[in-house]
Amino acid sequence: MQDLAASLKSLLRPGDTLWWGQATAEPLTLTRAVVRHRHALAQGGRLRVFVGIGNSDTLRPEQADAIDFFGYIAGGTHRALAQAGVLDALPSHYSHLPGLIRAGVLPADVVLLQVSPPDEQGRHSLGLVHEYLTAALEKARVVIGEVNPAIPWTHGSVHLQASDFALLVDAENAPLDAERADPGPVEQAIAGHIAARVEDGATLQVGIGKIPEAVLSALHGRRDLGLHTGAAGDGIVALAEAGVLTNARKGRDAGVGIAGILMGTGVLRRWAHHNPRIALRGTDYTHDPEVLASLNQLVAINAAIEVDLTGQVNAEVAGGAYVGGVGGAVDFLRGAARSKGGLPIVALPSTAKAATRIVAQLSGPVSTPRSDAGLIVTEHGVADLRGQPLSRRVQRMIDVAAPEYRAELERQAHALLRRCGAAFA
Repeated sequence: MQDLAASLKSLLRPGDTLWWGQATAEPLTLTRAVVRHRHALAQGGRLRVFVGIGNSDTLRPEQADAIDFFGYIAGGTHRALAQAGVLDALPSHYSHLPGLIRAGVLPADVVLLQVSPPDEQGRHSLGLVHEYLTAALEKARVVIGEVNPAIPWTHGSVHLQASDFALLVDAENAPLDAERADPGPVEQAIAGHIAARVEDGATLQVGIGKIPEAVLSALHGRRDLGLHTGAAGDGIVALAEAGVLTNARKGRDAGVGIAGILMGTGVLRRWAHHNPRIALRGTDYTHDPEVLASLNQLVAINAAIEVDLTGQVNAEVAGGAYVGGVGGAVDFLRGAARSKGGLPIVALPSTAKAATRIVAQLSGPVSTPRSDAGLIVTEHGVADLRGQPLSRRVQRMIDVAAPEYRAELERQAHALLRRCGAAFA
């Protein structure tokens, strides 16, 4: 490890901004070396690290003594950074990240990668992730990789030769697994409402978590579904092996599911290895508005912390703490709205910790404006807000709130609509 520390010190400079794969794509050997030797690597200055979703305990608040953390989300284990006040949130649409990197607005000096062993042509796959790293690779002064034999060789738009790396090391850790998501009755009820609207031949953007996994489990009776998503989890494997996820009718990338990151377990990694039915792409493709609009019946399913009675979505702040992010929700909701037969969906349980998540007024920022609201789904039903004026939106949102909160929401709605210049039916 001392040899690795010395090598890193020879490559990094004070003030460098570092990027690496988020969640399951984190190159643990390299990232742990960086934080362990951060003072020596910063050489009396500071380093800067771009933060995504965290699946490990690598980054901790006390490391802010030499590292500045900034990122698009306070997700997973990285929530502790936000709660400690050491994460500088970047409220950016996910689709904007590659352009900001290429323009130099977001510096990308050093990229740390977890890669597969080389194939017979000497090509290392990026394994589990493309996302914004493809843009960062174009700008980076230094690319450092760790080769992990448990990382699948995946098809994608970028593969690297040994000569592309300033340093290649052997991984000392197994890949990270995504946290297991076991849907309960509430998530299953939400999934049932969504699945009832998904037709044969639809293209799915599902993400990860209890609701997406429940939705995928509820779709085994469909035919010729497709995949075009930011993050893909274990649930896609069962659908593919059952012959449901064929990608035959997507409108583009026929026969191939597209994702930005594989965020699952060994089940997903083994299935993806040398599998031509799944390919990884950069964010500038997975979240491109023209690409999304061209997909057949894009069903975009996104999460929220709370939604107000007019359809405004807060996906960033809960209880006064930054716990989420703007991310790709607006990108996919707008894409689904433009897709022929598409469904722009925001799904959430109606309550959390004995409080309603359907509210008269958001407690945090507007992550998704009401002009982009489509279908809001809770365990109590579907509020289709498309083309609806404020008065009808309010009533439909109250109808999907938890019953014990509806009377109070109706009372608050009268005052809300008076301020908006609308009448409450």
